[in-house]
Amino acid sequence: RASGRFFAMSADEPDSGRVLRVATWNVAAVNNNPFEYFITHHDPAYNELMADFEAFIDSPGDGDVTVGEIIDDAMFEELVAEMRAHGIEGVDATAEYWHAHIKPRCIVSGFLKDKAIGAKRLCSMPDRVTNTINAAEGVLYRPTVINCYAQDMPTVRSWWEQWRRFMFHTKATPLSSKVGGDAAPRDVCHLLDPIQMSKYPAVTASEEAISVPLQTACMAAFDGILVHLVNKLAPGKWHGVKREMVKALNENKTRRTLDILASPAYRSCDVFFVQEAAAALVRDLESHSELGERYHVLYPEKLDGKRDQNSLVLCSKKRFDVDDPSWRGETTTAVTGFVAKDAPAGVAPGDLFCVRVVERSSQKNEKDGGRYVLASFHGDTNGLATIPVVDAVDKHALLPDPTTPNEKTPKTPPRLVFGMDANTHKTHEEGKKQGVSDFAAHLEKIGLVSCWGVEPDPRAHTTFNARTYLQPQLNKAVRFAERATSSSTDKHPKDHIVFRLGTFDVRIVTRDNTGEGEFVDDTPFPTLTFPSDHALVCAELVEEA
Repeated sequence: RASGRFFAMSADEPDSGRVLRVATWNVAAVNNNPFEYFITHHDPAYNELMADFEAFIDSPGDGDVTVGEIIDDAMFEELVAEMRAHGIEGVDATAEYWHAHIKPRCIVSGFLKDKAIGAKRLCSMPDRVTNTINAAEGVLYRPTVINCYAQDMPTVRSWWEQWRRFMFHTKATPLSSKVGGDAAPRDVCHLLDPIQMSKYPAVTASEEAISVPLQTACMAAFDGILVHLVNKLAPGKWHGVKREMVKALNENKTRRTLDILASPAYRSCDVFFVQEAAAALVRDLESHSELGERYHVLYPEKLDGKRDQNSLVLCSKKRFDVDDPSWRGETTTAVTGFVAKDAPAGVAPGDLFCVRVVERSSQKNEKDGGRYVLASFHGDTNGLATIPVVDAVDKHALLPDPTTPNEKTPKTPPRLVFGMDANTHKTHEEGKKQGVSDFAAHLEKIGLVSCWGVEPDPRAHTTFNARTYLQPQLNKAVRFAERATSSSTDKHPKDHIVFRLGTFDVRIVTRDNTGEGEFVDDTPFPTLTFPSDHALVCAELVEEA
């Protein structure tokens, strides 16, 4: 067991100023698949299921039947009829595509392992939208093996009736810009968006035109195949294993997340940056007996309840004023306008949140008027949007405030503190993956620095997880025996607290993958007690004189 502590200045060195205690945590709200990552489990049935599933995917033999044998013609005609009845465009072309390109494929070698399907996001995209829906009606789960859906599915036919009812005859009102939800309820099938060729170049123009019904058909095939396989490999056992994992990893996830945020280890934090938060977490934070009392819960005006990945800021009510008319309010939209038009990756709704706050008069630094810009950000998988977003936040923060007369504007810029899942990697691949050392060098160039310093240790990982074969992106799956060594294992220094050089010194920075303020270096996470695939990073920033 390791402490996960790193010292940038001697712990015995006297503080040069006041301390701002800051933490950042990607709470990973979207992952509701209990089988997503390898975990340590006491039940031998879990290890048997994972081993047998992996072995079958590697060598399916005669079990590699066609998609048409799982989703038979009767089921597909029912699917087509439902899509037509719901006014979905492109159904006829999708039916032609199905019979020519999907139905004849073998379920493992031709479908689950097909890299093109993965690159086109034909299964992973609709799964992300419908896997678990936090709706005004409650939490809704698609009937599938890879989420918290509770009802047993002992046969493909029994699964199909449940799946069809969910997709076409279940109303959902996703939590939207207002936390309580203000959109009209829609059938789940209408929540899917087109897959754009501009974002996913593997998609052809003809596939983009029918991408909504095509996603629906591919997701039906994917879910049906998984139901077929788990019942073939672990009949009568898999559902019990799943229910036990759901209870530990999913049903108690929000409660455990809140417990960690409110724990003694983080009770003295002045600012908490949160990424990938479900819209429902905002309500949970505001109503929490300790956190709601301690923090202003700040969130985007356009809270994303559909994709359900939101960046938030919690700031101390005791230390900060969020309603000071001289410096307040969200600036996300304005900042986004500063992101370079030729940035290699875009900023998805909810990923960035920027807000202005002011230290209360008793705490205020007169040089900068106590003004702060607080920003929370979740980067794209390869970290390619991180530098363009940091540049945009930095540039906007340095602008004079047009709402304040020049003679009253403090000459010193506001303090910028930026918590992020930057998705930085151990090594840099130009145009492909953002390396952590290259990121730190860019920060120094523009006058910023990460809590990990100007020369971060690429081995100081804040993620350590390996995906199993029971999830929709098999190209990211890792063999059980190789989960600690595989190049596909996500073990990278991704999470940072960034600020302007000359404003703070870092006294101490810690990683936590236990929820108890400690870090176990050789343990993959999430675990049965730590609910995220990102470590919580906490830093004590000492204000420079």
